[in-house]
Amino acid sequence: ARSARLSLSMGKIIFYEDRNFGGRSYECSSDCADMHSYFSRCNSIRVESGCWMVYERPNYMGYQYFLRRGEYPDYQRWMGFNDCIRSCSMIPQYRGHYRMRMYERPEFAGQMMEFTDDCPSVRDRFPSSDIHSCNVMEGYWLFYEQPSYRGRQFFLRPGEYRRF
Repeated sequence: ARSARLSLSMGKIIFYEDRNFGGRSYECSSDCADMHSYFSRCNSIRVESGCWMVYERPNYMGYQYFLRRGEYPDYQRWMGFNDCIRSCSMIPQYRGHYRMRMYERPEFAGQMMEFTDDCPSVRDRFPSSDIHSCNVMEGYWLFYEQPSYRGRQFFLRPGEYRRF
């Protein structure tokens, strides 16, 4: 798990149909739940400001990828599996404290561990090998499927996640 310690005011992201920023483009400065009418495929992205989560399916579903300011000339650069991006959300500015609790069972049952900072390997600190629910009390967090911030990413806002 990694706390998303980010500072941004206005965000801007540009999606391109072709690699190396070619073809049709779509510029976005706020959350967009369904981008299929703007482009048919996405092979490169330029993040001009802010930090973003992009999703392979509409309504913020499917594989998700964290992008910070920079250029991504092909989908492998953001660790994408294909050229399909269908929704995006800007990660809000946050400068407060970070706190979340992870549980080994659904509905906040079983062993619990509280985190207040980045953790490169939850498995090294959490007594259970499974995590099935969590409660994000403060801050925005990125979960990674594998240790050392690798694998699939999951963006968590403050709230209760009763089942993973």
